[in-house]
Amino acid sequence: MSDTVSGGAPGAGLVDLSGLRVFVGGPIQHALGPDGLDHTLGHDIFHRPLRDTIQAVVSAVTEAGATVFSAHVVEKFGLETPHFSPEDVSVRDLDWMRRCDVFVPVLPADADGGLLRTDGTHIELGWASALGRPIVMVAPLPVPAKASHLLRGLPSVADVSTVDLAELRRSGPGELLLRLGKVGRDTVVTP
Repeated sequence: MSDTVSGGAPGAGLVDLSGLRVFVGGPIQHALGPDGLDHTLGHDIFHRPLRDTIQAVVSAVTEAGATVFSAHVVEKFGLETPHFSPEDVSVRDLDWMRRCDVFVPVLPADADGGLLRTDGTHIELGWASALGRPIVMVAPLPVPAKASHLLRGLPSVADVSTVDLAELRRSGPGELLLRLGKVGRDTVVTP
């Protein structure tokens, strides 16, 4: 299976993201039910609002012409995750981070007013920061006080902007696409 989703019609929608490589991340393991499957219904039980948001982000960015790297797509929102070893995931995701122009982590709220646990996405945020990749975070605004100090302080040491998760769900991905378009004009990583 390909590790990317490539763009539809360049210029579709608000912004032409042709040539931009976008790594979309977010929770997988902690967005699944106890074993990731609803055996009575025969389908996955991935966190529905998160699935819908990530699918909307991936679709919009792809339709605007960008290439998207997404473990959610490759692993079919957790259904295929057991087929990947921890080493496979680490090597693949670091490769994607090195190849991308911008990292878009989707960080939803949890039931306690914090953010849904996502150890892997936090590691990817560290990689993005260390590699100098711009980060356009999709998260509740203001970022919950229960989020870690390092996440809330990340804009002081890295190129981070945040798109409000509730606004994206309400109004669509227009603001995200505009921010990605600006990143695309300002910085494109060469292989």
